[in-house]
Amino acid sequence: MNPRIYQGALLAGISLVLSAAGGYWLAQPRSDAMPAPATQQASATADRGEVLYWYDPMYPQQRFDQPGQSPFMDMQLVPRYAGAGGDSAVLSIDPSVSQNLGMRLATVTRGMPPSSLEAVGSLAFNARDMAIVQARSGGFVERVYALAPNDLLAAGAPLADLLVPQWVAAQEEFLALRQLGEPALLAAARQRLRLSGMPPALIAQVERSGKSQALWTVTSPIAGVLQELNVRQGMTLAAGAPLATINGLRSVWLEVAVPEAEAAGLRGGQPVEARLPAFPGEVLTGKVGAILPAAEPNSRTLRLRVELDNPDGRLRPGLTAQVRLQRPAAQATLFIPSEAVIRTGRRALVMLGEGAGRYRPVEVRLGREAEGQTEVLQGLEEGQQVVASGQFLLDSEASLRGLLAQGLATPPAAPVQAALHEADGQVVAIDNASLTLAHGPFKTLGMPGMTMSFTLADPALAIGIEPGDAVRVGVRESDDGLLVERLDKLEQQP
Repeated sequence: MNPRIYQGALLAGISLVLSAAGGYWLAQPRSDAMPAPATQQASATADRGEVLYWYDPMYPQQRFDQPGQSPFMDMQLVPRYAGAGGDSAVLSIDPSVSQNLGMRLATVTRGMPPSSLEAVGSLAFNARDMAIVQARSGGFVERVYALAPNDLLAAGAPLADLLVPQWVAAQEEFLALRQLGEPALLAAARQRLRLSGMPPALIAQVERSGKSQALWTVTSPIAGVLQELNVRQGMTLAAGAPLATINGLRSVWLEVAVPEAEAAGLRGGQPVEARLPAFPGEVLTGKVGAILPAAEPNSRTLRLRVELDNPDGRLRPGLTAQVRLQRPAAQATLFIPSEAVIRTGRRALVMLGEGAGRYRPVEVRLGREAEGQTEVLQGLEEGQQVVASGQFLLDSEASLRGLLAQGLATPPAAPVQAALHEADGQVVAIDNASLTLAHGPFKTLGMPGMTMSFTLADPALAIGIEPGDAVRVGVRESDDGLLVERLDKLEQQP
């Protein structure tokens, strides 16, 4: 055999024997071995303290008084031990773990809410500065001037030439009466021209020239933008037919979108500052003219309307603006960073830091939010600390452990006074404390007529009442039965 092959086989055999021997030695019991599992569990239980309840980590809101199999998952229930001080609503995290997770605490501070609100807006036509041009009488379109929608018009710009046959006949009659020299007839003819719809300027032109005017040139009554042009050459028009729609540009509307959560701070007349990208460095000022009654269903915003003067016509509808609204004066309130809030959909929570690695989930009621800060209306006090970073990890751990968040304190409901039930009856017997009455049905109480005794709420009710008197009684339900609170004597029928 090759000497090298023999030496390799010998070394492999020695290694196999040593490995088997080592495994046998490790398998032997030793006197310094760890305690049995039962002993270990007992020791852990003693160290952790009293078991408060058992729960399923996958369904932590359900608690059980005894250990056993989870009814929700194929697993054993987990014990929940009393924490420091026996508080089962506190989550304890090792400070070193908190540091590794990058947890950051923020202090609950008291201060004044922001004095202004930032929003966005856009310019729109002023719907109140609008002119609709109509045909004053039936006629024909002889000419339409070279115009199209969105053209800028000056006041008095021609739109179309109309032929109105009715006006031509009335003008000829007016000129004929003018030659007769009868002032009364001439005044009646002039009035007829006005009633036929002829503009005063056209009447003056006929009277001045002494000739009938077959064509009427329709002009723009205001300067602005031509929105609609509804006539074409050769059309036949009826009286009142719309010819054109013109929007003025003397002023424009700034429509501002404000989140619905800010509705409580909106008032008519609030000062507004607007900055347009089209005019950098320039600030336009105005006041809230109207708060529109309907909210936008898609963006969930309220719309404000601000009227801005536009004497030079440079503010064009469609331009966007960054808007700042001045809020009304308010009182100091509590604030926390907005990032510290955990919104579950049904409520808002924060993780309250209590020091020494202890955290408690607390429900809060929130107010307005601005500039990264959220107003706290209920649930926290000034100077407390909340987790501003890493709170979602703590919330997940609290859910797995079945910790319940500290709820908001609700004021006791005002007691609801029971209704007063009335019926007519006759007094059978009476003293200072009770009344025996043969009464009719209490319809509001669903009680039929009968004879029974009632307790008087006040002995003074029996003054002047004697057996045999007809009365109107009012009773109220109480813990001690029906209590008489009203007793009026009725006049006896003859």
